[in-house]
Amino acid sequence: MQLPAFTQRSRFWFAFFVVWFITLWFLSSRPLSSPPGPDIPHIDKFLHFGYYFGGAGILSAALFLRRKDPRISWDIIHLVVIVIVTTTGVIDEWHQSWYAFRSGNDAGDLAADFFGAVTGTLLFRRLRHLVA
Repeated sequence: MQLPAFTQRSRFWFAFFVVWFITLWFLSSRPLSSPPGPDIPHIDKFLHFGYYFGGAGILSAALFLRRKDPRISWDIIHLVVIVIVTTTGVIDEWHQSWYAFRSGNDAGDLAADFFGAVTGTLLFRRLRHLVA
């Protein structure tokens, strides 16, 4: 299976990452709403993991398609993605701390962000043939 041709350009994925970041910033500025359904303990950690998992996959695609030098290894891509996405999590937690209706600087949320970033970039590596 191959994705459409426009998804094979790094610019598409970088733009998608910017949209991902702006959406995160917007959502972090709003009051929390409880998801419909049963009350699941620590559901926010799963949501953090999933969102940062997606962001890492998006950024991994952008960097993978952007690399021109074959000496740039997967280790470098993984490291850059994990650092950028986890730093985004730190900034997001700080941003949330400025709102009375949000709780920021949560170590559990940051851990979920980090593990989402690690998992997202590792999964993209396995699925990179879809965009290359």
